[in-house]
Amino acid sequence: MKTRVLVVDDHAHAREAICDIISMDEQFEIVGVVTNGQEAIAFTEQWMPDLILMDIQMPDMDGLETTQRIKLRFPYVKIVMITVSDDMFHLLEALKRGAQGYLLKNLAPSTWIDYLRSIVSEEAPLSRELAFQILKDVSLTTKKETVESLTPREREILSHVASGLTNKEIGEKLNISEHTVKNHLKNILQKLQVQNRVQLTRYALQQGIVTNKE
Repeated sequence: MKTRVLVVDDHAHAREAICDIISMDEQFEIVGVVTNGQEAIAFTEQWMPDLILMDIQMPDMDGLETTQRIKLRFPYVKIVMITVSDDMFHLLEALKRGAQGYLLKNLAPSTWIDYLRSIVSEEAPLSRELAFQILKDVSLTTKKETVESLTPREREILSHVASGLTNKEIGEKLNISEHTVKNHLKNILQKLQVQNRVQLTRYALQQGIVTNKE
């Protein structure tokens, strides 16, 4: 099944470049191209895309506000922010408002495709540095007893997730299948009552399961 993609950017050349990159992979199907936040919200409501590539800098309603509004109404949709800068403030804000990731416009097309594939399969790694910044900036309410609910293997996998490894890399490191890693992750997410790898990494840092210095 193809991943239906909405592109949101107020610059014509940027929209064209993004569409060219996405069209390189048959997994992705561009179902819409819009120029601002209001159009993005309206399109999402009508056509329900699977993935939105959202420019951060847009007039009237920027990508951050648009992302927050869309995620509140349509939490299923995955949103990746597109930016020319790796400014930490924007990256933190994007994640806090519900984005699943971010891409720099100057990255190679192959990097875009690999990253978007990992986002769709929910395997995109979060860098240790960014996760630690999120930990310092956002408090995550957790229960202490949930740590003890994890099996030794689950704690091991959690540590590797927080270190930025993908499911495939974790499987190779532990000599288990990628499918087994995914099943472990489902159990971990349910036990810790978190929704994604971003929150999972933050949890690991907060509980001292892994540290930013490792």
